[in-house]
Amino acid sequence: MLILHLAGDRDTLVYPKPDHTPATFTILNFSVDDIEAAVDELAGKGVRFERYDHLKTDDKGIFRGGGPLIAWFTDPAGNVLSVLQET
Repeated sequence: MLILHLAGDRDTLVYPKPDHTPATFTILNFSVDDIEAAVDELAGKGVRFERYDHLKTDDKGIFRGGGPLIAWFTDPAGNVLSVLQET
């Protein structure tokens, strides 16, 4: 088990599940003020950003096709997470 400390003094319990099947959709979005800086920092720590055939992203993996700027990545269990910046 793991306790994840999130901004705003929110603790989240994370635990393994036998025979886990990752979600096929984004399960958690992290709102950021500067998506470029967030993506660069995460990429510098080894995070790989997802590319989807039906959503055109830039070279960094940021989708700029309308709505918030967003970049998707997966957690170690394969669940989809994202960083997003409201425009």
